[in-house]
Amino acid sequence: MKRRDLEHIIRAAGSIVQSDTIVIIGSQSILGAYPDPPAELTTSQEADVYPAADPEKADLIDGSIGEMSLFHEQFGYYAHGIGTATAVLPKHWMTRVITIVNENTRGVKGLCLHPADLAVSKLAAGRERDLAFVKACLKHKLVSAAAIEKHSKELSPDMKKAVIQRLSRTTAS
Repeated sequence: MKRRDLEHIIRAAGSIVQSDTIVIIGSQSILGAYPDPPAELTTSQEADVYPAADPEKADLIDGSIGEMSLFHEQFGYYAHGIGTATAVLPKHWMTRVITIVNENTRGVKGLCLHPADLAVSKLAAGRERDLAFVKACLKHKLVSAAAIEKHSKELSPDMKKAVIQRLSRTTAS
């Protein structure tokens, strides 16, 4: 996915749910901080999103511009409407979001995770693809291990421990 594709999803999702702010949680939120990141970080066709003011309307987004929709068929990318509990995030993540708002979003704001919060979330999930994503972010210096460790302090003690252990394995390989 490219930045302009994410901007299109933000615009379309905002229109569908009549919202001026859409939250982007998944891997493609990297496009907020880095509009043109290395290609290995933009292979996903989906953006995980929900309306900030009315998260339960995420299903409307999923049904309208989600996987296998006409939108997906036409453009080759789609929105995955998700719930607010989908990702494990540091306590103060919302204070660090990166906002995308421009003529391509037609004034709808897209709130993207800070790269360190995204990395913490990926490490908390712990799937192989998530660990590979974090490893690529570290390799390309889009986030530092120190920033990940700092943001992980906002998690529960057990989750923080899991994130730090996965970070150690990721940086060691």
